[in-house]
Amino acid sequence: MSIVETPKPKESKALTAPSSPPRVQGLSLRLRSSLQQLLAFGSLIILVVFFGVMNSRFLLPGNLSDILLSTVVIGLLALGATFVIITGGIDLSVGTGMSLCSVMVGVVLTYLGLPMWAGVVGGILMGALIGAVNGFLISFLKIPPFIATLATMLVCQGMALVVSGTKPIYFTGTEGFSNLALGKPIAGLVVPNAVFIFFAVATIAGVVMSKTLLGRYTFSIGSNEEATALSGINVRSWKLWIYTAAGAFTGLAGVIIAARLNSAQPGQGMGYELQAIAAVVIGGTSLAGGKGSIVGTVIGALIMSVLTNGLRVISVPQEWQNVAIGVVILVAVYLDMLRRKEAAT
Repeated sequence: MSIVETPKPKESKALTAPSSPPRVQGLSLRLRSSLQQLLAFGSLIILVVFFGVMNSRFLLPGNLSDILLSTVVIGLLALGATFVIITGGIDLSVGTGMSLCSVMVGVVLTYLGLPMWAGVVGGILMGALIGAVNGFLISFLKIPPFIATLATMLVCQGMALVVSGTKPIYFTGTEGFSNLALGKPIAGLVVPNAVFIFFAVATIAGVVMSKTLLGRYTFSIGSNEEATALSGINVRSWKLWIYTAAGAFTGLAGVIIAARLNSAQPGQGMGYELQAIAAVVIGGTSLAGGKGSIVGTVIGALIMSVLTNGLRVISVPQEWQNVAIGVVILVAVYLDMLRRKEAAT
């Protein structure tokens, strides 16, 4: 008796078709990120045109210079927050941490009488220390980022008041410190030094984000922390370094705001953390982690500054300005949720 072999059914092409190549997927992600940045930039242009039409004083060179100057502090805080949020974390301590750093600058320059460079270094190192404490609490003690940085926010707020004696520290005897922020490198130029410092630091942050191990591991941890750890990367140590680097941006923001005001105001930082986080999210960085860009953050910081300044120029009351900024934050977070849902489908 012969055995008749049953022919094997042909495999369905739909089942065996390979998924999109990684190169195509990576190109798609880059195009989507570029589109988000383009939309954010378009929103910035619309806001500028709107406020310019509402009040021509908005477009005066002096007011545009003020917008750029106010962007510096929010932008520096947002640059550090970008690294943290890409890892899937959050940092609520940047506002009060900035105040503590500016107080430290006042202590070094006024109380200790050291030269200006020592005050700048002292402020940045204070910020890095705050970031390192956050990184240790989150990475090694496994405290959730929201709780850890909320506690640090309160500690920094109290320490700024304690160290300063609850009163501002004025830099009356420090020659030329305010020029660090308000000085102009070219006579007649309306753009102050702080703006050039900000864009130089943003360029460095962009290089670090795209060209160094710190940047690559920042994205890797945010995309899949467990897989990153299984690949042999010491996630705890790298997160400590990421939070420390983010803290250094906070320290520099403290230096700039102290130079801009020519004083250290211990109670001024509250609320800056929300504007910084909003700038990061508006710029396209996902609160879920794993995605973001420095260029987007710079655009987001400009949007927040234009919105705040424009509402003031068209004489919107302060309480309604807060309402408008709160709505912008809600819209930014909701759009981030929609982006994540679209990416998951």
